Amino acid sequence: MCCFSGAVESVTNTRIFARLTGKGSQFVVYQMNWKAPKPVAMILPIPVVQGKPDAVRFVNLKEYASFFDDLKKGFPAPKASRGGFGAGNLPVPTSALPEPLPVAEVGDFVASFVPTIADFARLDPRFVLPMETWDQVPSYRRYGFAVFQLKAAAKNGASVHPMAFEFDNRMGRSLFFPTLHIHDGVVHPREDFDHVLYTQGVVIGEKSPQNAEKFIAMDKALGVVDGKLPVSRKILKGHLQNRDTIYAA
Repeated sequence: MCCFSGAVESVTNTRIFARLTGKGSQFVVYQMNWKAPKPVAMILPIPVVQGKPDAVRFVNLKEYASFFDDLKKGFPAPKASRGGFGAGNLPVPTSALPEPLPVAEVGDFVASFVPTIADFARLDPRFVLPMETWDQVPSYRRYGFAVFQLKAAAKNGASVHPMAFEFDNRMGRSLFFPTLHIHDGVVHPREDFDHVLYTQGVVIGEKSPQNAEKFIAMDKALGVVDGKLPVSRKILKGHLQNRDTIYAA
């Protein structure tokens, strides 16, 4: 799951695709349904290589709103059977007026890469979390953050295309899924998960019987998916430990 800059009423049907590129980076594609009383930003902490202002490259999948629907097609439904699936007090840079972070238009979103927690001072205060929240997850002091906010808040996330980016992964060959929940400014030990994780090159669960090119529109995927590889899928559902999900490649 992601972290939100403000209160949300519900978050459901979270789907995440992640793939290591073999060149020191990995892709992340993220989509979910959410409902919030006020405009909020979605904040994804990621283990980027520090000190690189271009460590995140956003990918515009506006023309591929059905990306996760197509991924699901790679996994034929099994035969019926019984049972089922078991801006607060942020550090201020030395300059009195910090230079705003670059903002990219990525389809229906405006997106920013925040290199460190301190750099949230350079972002719109409506779309940051207080320092007290980040103090609950001290490991994130060495993380960067991909921040997305809807251009049109009226959509409220109901039918928005996937968010996607590539980042330089300092974890080497470890595949990272951003699944930590922060929905109310507090990091709870356990949270309700409604996730489906997809990847390639690492087996994390069931594997598609065909390679991705058989069910993915490769011209719309913009290099995020390797058409010559199958896809692996893992379902996380229930009241689970609240943490990011990492697999060794």
